[in-house]
Amino acid sequence: MTISKDMSDLSLLGSATNEFNGLEAFPNKNPERDYTVTLTTDEFTCVCPKTGQPDFAAITISYVPDQKIVESKSLKLYFQSFRNKGVFHEHVTNMILDDLIDAIQPRWCHVQADFGIRGGVAIKVDAEFIQEQEN
Repeated sequence: MTISKDMSDLSLLGSATNEFNGLEAFPNKNPERDYTVTLTTDEFTCVCPKTGQPDFAAITISYVPDQKIVESKSLKLYFQSFRNKGVFHEHVTNMILDDLIDAIQPRWCHVQADFGIRGGVAIKVDAEFIQEQEN
């Protein structure tokens, strides 16, 4: 059951702010069990670092949580923080993965960025993290 202490580190959920201050997380109540959380958006945007042209992508994040679960409003604001950033598709996909790893330390995480066609070419980037097993 969710208790008020679980939400003590969440400053964005339920607030009117749209200012991104970092990915937020709440405790996983079932850390003994492997289960998959999948988050998707088709509203991701950034810009080409060379031309400034807009790029649009569908992002799918799947992960097996350990002790923390990413809070979805903070993830939405995180995605919006890329709106005017110039970044290559391959780099931004790996940045998203790295930032999720830093925020929630998942057991496993996969990020797929499916960018729209521009210049006749569509780019799909997959990045994956697997937590090292302790011996």
